[in-house]
This record gives sequence, C-alpha cells and structure tokens, in this order.
Amino acid sequence: MKTLWITTGIASASLCGVAAGSRLSERLNTVHERFLENRREVLPSLSDPFGVPAAARVVLEQSREKFHGSEEWKRNVVATVFWIGELPTQNNPTPNVMSAWDQNWQANYGGYDEPDRRAGLLPADFVPALNPFYIALPYNDVMKGGVHRPEAAEVIPWFWESYRGDGISVCKGRWVAIHYEGRVCYAQWEDVGPFEVDHWQYVFGNEPPRSNRNQAAGIDLSPAVRDFLKLRSGAKVEWRFAGDHEVPRGPWKNWSREPALPQR
Repeated sequence: MKTLWITTGIASASLCGVAAGSRLSERLNTVHERFLENRREVLPSLSDPFGVPAAARVVLEQSREKFHGSEEWKRNVVATVFWIGELPTQNNPTPNVMSAWDQNWQANYGGYDEPDRRAGLLPADFVPALNPFYIALPYNDVMKGGVHRPEAAEVIPWFWESYRGDGISVCKGRWVAIHYEGRVCYAQWEDVGPFEVDHWQYVFGNEPPRSNRNQAAGIDLSPAVRDFLKLRSGAKVEWRFAGDHEVPRGPWKNWSREPALPQR
C-alpha cells in the first residue's frame, strides 16, 4: 500500500505540474499578444508591412449640386478664333506670344500658329510641342502676386483636387468639349479671354457672357479646333467641361502623329 501511495502521489504531482505549465503558457501567450497589439498601434508599419497608404481623406465635402451648372452644356455661345503668336488688333488688344499662365507660350509651343497656313490640322511649318487644340475662357484663377482669387476655391469644382500651391493655376490644361453642328471637338484650356479675366459666374455658373466688342463672345478657339469643327469666327457653339476619362481618342491627343496634308 505504501508503494501504491507513493506512485499515486507522483502521478498527482505530475498532473498538477502539467496544469500549471498549461496555465503559464496561456498567460505567456496572452501577454505576448498584448505586447504585439501595443507595438502594432505604436508602429503602423508592423501592421502594414507593404507600406499601403491610408485611405485618402475627402477634402471637399460639400455637395457638388451647386457646381451642376459648370458641367452642363453652355449654349449659343459666340466663339472667336485666336492663335499662339497673334499680335494685338482692335478686337484682340492682348498679344498671344505669352498666355495668362505661360510667359513663353509661343516658344514652348514651337512657333507661330499661323491660322491661314496649315498642314491638315497643324501649322504648316512645324509639329507643335504643345497641344494645338487649345481654347481660352474669361476667367483666371490666379491674380497678380501669385495668389488665387478669393472665390476660386468656392466656385471651381475641381479646385482642391488639382491644387498644387499659390501661383499654380488649377484651370490650365482642363479639358473642354465644344459642339458645333453635330461635331464635337475636345481641347484644353490654355489662356484667358476673350476680354474678361474674372467672369466666374459664366464660366462656372449660368450667366451669359458679358457684352464685348466681339458680339459678346464667350470662348476663343485655336485654328485646329476651328478646322476640326469646320466653323468660322463668330459662329455660335456649345461647350462644357470634360473630365480626363471622358476625352476619347482623337487628334487632340495624338497631334504629334497627325499626317501632313496639303497646305490650304
């Protein structure tokens, strides 16, 4: 009996040891998990080893309903034709060797965009380095001194999406669709005019263009846009802003490969 008691005692002691070891292991695992969780909170890289950036915050949280007018077609707008390198005239008092946003516009373009000497949709003497499908609208978001107009952030729908700092226009390069007699051309906003520089109520709202010496013209078109739409200066067009994803393939995107055609 004594021997049996000793054996039973040894077995009981072994079971107690196993249970104690199990509880200790559980406690260690719990402590270890808490430690790891704390480190994950302190060091985000541990929970994101591949460096995936956090979800972007919405900067402009206002409803886009108030911008609805800027996305609709503006109808019966008188269009005039202007071109890079154009010298001042009575109806165009501002020379176009530079734009509102590019002090070296003609040089960067590659030359004089002669409206009456063309090779297809391009100037006859060179292939432009910039898009020949350009337009001007009567609003400049950047004032003298390199600051944005006080209303710019409120009236330009894409302001905060495109904002890159003071002195950098969020309008330059924006795509515009122009419709005339069943044809639609796409062009980029590269200058300011005709005449006005602050008419946001028309450009982004529902006001008509202001009266001016060109029959209240509200948009300037480049020779390439003119020729694609087959219109003359003074014609009435429709236009609206277009997102990058809306712009289809066309000569406004592959002008550098536009075949040279006989001169006009």
